[in-house]
Amino acid sequence: MPDMPVCDTAVSDLAGEFDLHRLELRFAPTRVEDKAAVQRLADSIQECGQRVACIAAGQPQDGRLVLIDGYRRVAALQRLGRDTAQVQCWRGPVSSALAQLLARSRSRPFTALEEALLLRELIDAHGMTQREAARQCARDASWVQRRLMLLGVLPETLVAAVRASRISAWAAARIFAPLARANADHATQLLAGQQAQALSTRELQTWFSHYQGAQRSQRDRMVEHPRLFLASLAERERDRAARNLRQGPERDVVGELGHLQALLDRVRRQLQPLNTPAPPSLERACARVQAALPEMARELGRFSC
Repeated sequence: MPDMPVCDTAVSDLAGEFDLHRLELRFAPTRVEDKAAVQRLADSIQECGQRVACIAAGQPQDGRLVLIDGYRRVAALQRLGRDTAQVQCWRGPVSSALAQLLARSRSRPFTALEEALLLRELIDAHGMTQREAARQCARDASWVQRRLMLLGVLPETLVAAVRASRISAWAAARIFAPLARANADHATQLLAGQQAQALSTRELQTWFSHYQGAQRSQRDRMVEHPRLFLASLAERERDRAARNLRQGPERDVVGELGHLQALLDRVRRQLQPLNTPAPPSLERACARVQAALPEMARELGRFSC
């Protein structure tokens, strides 16, 4: 990884209290909403005050400042009815401030999707090459490529769903992205179903694990009615648990004994063509099993007719 770039244009030249209306929330579309996190911040600010300053780019004397970091803090302050925020102002272009934000570890880690959206802003809106963006963000080029590839396979509707917290960033990267590569129609249909009857991230993971092993005709039905499929799966699991409860532990022992008998038959067939003397490792393995057999035979004899 390259060294952290020293950027004179992204130095905190001024910190102070600024009116919220002076902050331009230009990069709000690159952030994932989290109402619970905003409420926790609001509670903390109410009790202890704003302990971490927001970061903005621009010249304070010019009027408006572009908010770089601290969108949840601003939302928390607005929820509390505050008019001002503690802000650190970075001089220099907005592009340098964005790159520094990605290069530094601040108040919370960004999701891969948020990093991808900020990188797209650097490249599309500010004219950086991928190599320059990697250098400015103190990352390697493959990191930039992986983030941009994530955006490349995710439709904008899915990006919007992640930002609105209807879909977790994990589900977007691990479920919807591979599904969109394999079958874009199924990914779109599953996303549309989330708006009517949302599945949790765990439910989506269960659904996708079964989708991967299902036949094509089954997959169509699974996408059309994901909630119904999961309900059917849960019902089968309840039936299996009830059946096991009725049959008791004896059922498991019968199954294990069947496996053991099959395993012994297979080992016997494999031993027959081998010549003696055997290698030391095989001799030791046979001796261990032979020593265990008498005790096992006595235990089995308790249940034999």
